[in-house]
Order: sequence, then structure tokens, then C-alpha cells
Amino acid sequence: MFTGLIQSVGQIKALEARGGDLRLTIDCGELDLSAVTEGDSIAVSGVCLTALDLHPRSFAADVSNETLAKTTLGALRAGDAVNLERSLTLATPLGGHFVSGHVDGIGRVRGISADARSQRWVFEVPEELRRYIASKGSIAINGVSLTVNELYPDGFGVNLIPHTLAHTTFGSLVEGAPVNLEVDLIARYVERLMASK
Repeated sequence: MFTGLIQSVGQIKALEARGGDLRLTIDCGELDLSAVTEGDSIAVSGVCLTALDLHPRSFAADVSNETLAKTTLGALRAGDAVNLERSLTLATPLGGHFVSGHVDGIGRVRGISADARSQRWVFEVPEELRRYIASKGSIAINGVSLTVNELYPDGFGVNLIPHTLAHTTFGSLVEGAPVNLEVDLIARYVERLMASK
């Protein structure tokens, strides 16, 4: 479980095909790995991965074919930037929202425009996920906890403040870029409960 508050922007150091799937090696930038042990979870651009082969400034993670197919990790190349967050503990302030690291689907950046010192971003969303997104609700985009500003027939908009643009990978994204989407998990449970009645 995560909060959606990015702790560091890392970089893909290497991608290695292994037995039909993939092992990533990630330079963790400023992410403090001193309390991380092998087998702990780290969110990589919103995808919960198991940390392996730990070093002071890097770790490896195995990525299954399911994850490669259902997230943007399958399109990564060496040198690409990724958002990183260690899993939360009972002592972690919950400043964002509960993020599981289980990506629901891939969206796309549809538009970026200036709004004073901030930017307005619009995202296109797969049809099957649209019903889980509500105005002023929470959503995780590439692991970043954000508030939905408005809804559109095929997506939604958010506002990104300068801090978010400077301390996440949003600063390097362009229109048309794919993004990992995780809807608020409460919406999924509510739907399941309603369907069982």
C-alpha cells in the first residue's frame, strides 16, 4: 500500500529478458533504501514491484508478462525516468490517498495547458474505467495521488502545481504519452457490494 506521494524520481538503468519476462534495474535517485529489505514493495510509476538485489542507490525488480501487458512498464527503455515510492508503514503520514499499486489500465495525455503557475492536464481513459472516476475524487496517475477536477465524456482533467511538475515525471511527459491509471479502490468495492444485492 502506498500514498501516491512520490519520494524520488529514478531512472531505468537496465532491462534484461529473463525466462520470457523482464528484470528491471532501477537507479533510485534520492530514494532512501536504508530501511528497505529484499522482498519489500516499491511503487515504480504506480506499479507495485518487489525489490530485489538491493544496493545503496539501486534495486532490481522482476516484471511479469501480465504487468508488462497491462501497464506502461512494457514500453520502458534504459534512461527513462520513473516515479518511486516506498510502501507505507503505520508511521507514514497519509498525505495522499490509499494507492495499492495495482494498475487498472493505461490512459493517455490528451491536453496540457497553462493555468497561472500551474498546468491543466486532460487524460483520456479506457471506457471500462470511466465509471470509477468522480469529480473531486482521487486518482493515481503514474503513482501520483491527484484530485479529479472535471469529467469529460472520454476522460477527466486535473491541475498540477509547480511542485508536482518539478518532483515527478510529469515534467517530461508530452501530449499522447501513455500513463498508468489506478482508480480509487473504494469505488471498486462499492460497485462490488452493490452488484451483490
